[in-house]
Amino acid sequence: MVGNNVSFSKRRTKRRFYPNLIKKRFYVATEDKWVTLTIAASALRTVNKIGIHEAIKRAKDKGYYGG
Repeated sequence: MVGNNVSFSKRRTKRRFYPNLIKKRFYVATEDKWVTLTIAASALRTVNKIGIHEAIKRAKDKGYYGG
């Protein structure tokens, strides 16, 4: 996403908004192995809510996860 930095004098310069990505390891008990995912910090709340097994299943359905 793009936007502007706006100074006190209202001078505008272009800037970029980057996602807050983190690398996180999860233990998948059904497969008895560790999985490393690069996910947004906001997606970490979803993984905690629905569980890692369901999150991987949804990611495979959408084509985001190939492991």
